Amino acid sequence: MASQQKHIHLASKVGIIGAGISGIAAAKQLSGYSPVVFEATDSIGGVWKHCSYTSTKLQTPRCDYEFSDYPWPERDNSTFPSHVEILKYLHDYATHFDVLKHIKFNSRVVEIRYVGESHSTDNIQPTLSSETSTEYGSLLKGHPVWEVATQNNKSKTVEWYTFEFLVVCIGKYGDIPKLPTFPPKKGQEAFHGKVLHSLDYAKLDKETARALLKGKKVAIVGYKKSAIDLAVECAEANQGPDGEPCTMVIRTLHWTVPSYWIWGLPFFLFYSTRSSQFLHERPNQNLFKTLLLPLLSPMQSAISKFIESYLVWKLPLVKYGLKPDHPFVEDYASCQMAILPENFFAEADKGKIHFKKTSKWWFWNGGIEFEDNTRLEADVVLLATGYDGKKKLQALLPEPFRSLIVDSSGIMPLYRGTINPLIPNMAFVGYIESVSNLHSAELRCKWLGRLADDLFKLPSVEKMLTQITKEIQVMKRTTRFYKRHCISTFSINHSDEICEEMGWDSWRKKNWVLEAFSPYNSQDYI
Repeated sequence: MASQQKHIHLASKVGIIGAGISGIAAAKQLSGYSPVVFEATDSIGGVWKHCSYTSTKLQTPRCDYEFSDYPWPERDNSTFPSHVEILKYLHDYATHFDVLKHIKFNSRVVEIRYVGESHSTDNIQPTLSSETSTEYGSLLKGHPVWEVATQNNKSKTVEWYTFEFLVVCIGKYGDIPKLPTFPPKKGQEAFHGKVLHSLDYAKLDKETARALLKGKKVAIVGYKKSAIDLAVECAEANQGPDGEPCTMVIRTLHWTVPSYWIWGLPFFLFYSTRSSQFLHERPNQNLFKTLLLPLLSPMQSAISKFIESYLVWKLPLVKYGLKPDHPFVEDYASCQMAILPENFFAEADKGKIHFKKTSKWWFWNGGIEFEDNTRLEADVVLLATGYDGKKKLQALLPEPFRSLIVDSSGIMPLYRGTINPLIPNMAFVGYIESVSNLHSAELRCKWLGRLADDLFKLPSVEKMLTQITKEIQVMKRTTRFYKRHCISTFSINHSDEICEEMGWDSWRKKNWVLEAFSPYNSQDYI
């Protein structure tokens, strides 16, 4: 906590926390208010800078991961850009639109205080009750609502700022690792080798990372994108007769995809067009669509099985016991579909990557032990077990707002993926997932910019909470992995509603054929 004695260094209308993709998008769209952007490190880029490995690449084509007013130089290049290319693109964007002048680097936010409503949190309590049919009000009140304390990483000095409106863009990933729990005396302390979370591995330079893996028996816990990239790096470091295989320890299987082509058809046809998303449930659908949905369900299932048939044919999923039990659509609907590195199964075929499926495991002094009483010897255990972004947020916000970050179902309740109706004058960007998180973040920042300009008004708190509940119920009925707050099966409808609130046309294409059968991306929202 910052000292109780404080001197307000600067009063400004808008503050932004974080300079990843969401933070720089927010800074650009709110530039008219001269926002102050706090970045805890010495560079922009967020996870692309601090949670990437040598092999990390984008999961989507360039044209699906770009700002609407700043296309990639080679946007038709079909290869997936590396994290280094993405960082350059983000820096070029920030330079082009003069966003960097707003950023205070090496400024870590250490405390936030609510000072709205006569500088008392007592007056906000009515909005936390069941009587929620109140107006949210303007984003800019004309007086300070939040005080923010930042600490300089180098000098350790603390400075205080006041803002009318605060945008939180610290994201779900990085900073706080999500770690497994173990029975007594069976945690890391029992293991005589080295244990690293993927967050710590990402901080290693290329040579150090290779030395950590080369000639070592490595266990990698996880089976999402980070774990898959780690397995490939481990295999590449252990080429030759003296190399050791790495073992992926997998609790939950997910569908993996070799490319964005399925049986010769482009992937976007199945989920990224208006016609394909018509097959799926969405919030606020009319009575006709509700009655029609059961008739569309077999087609929805057939598309999922069509994709599964290709993946089982193309990849040795059955051979290695890696075929998930749940339908492909559930992974897509929860934004958990991973694009495989080209040589992943080639390394497995060479014996450089092994797989162990288990629901429970713990440490012993020589490695990892499983619930079937088998043991895996290991020198190094890498935990690709994700991050706790919600805990990161809860550690930052004061009460009573801290307890409002997550609802009873474990989801962040955000209207339009941005506004928590019970937290005044604060927005959260980067906490809703879709096929392109950059596109999602930019569109919501455009929405925020127009909302700050009072070009439209938010619905009542009650109506916003109702809309949030509808979205959560749709996600729960679509996938068992709903807590990720992914809108990929109704992303176009989500954007439609944002456009309508801003006074834009929701149908963005030139004709009805393109509207029905071509994919939507950021270029449609210029």
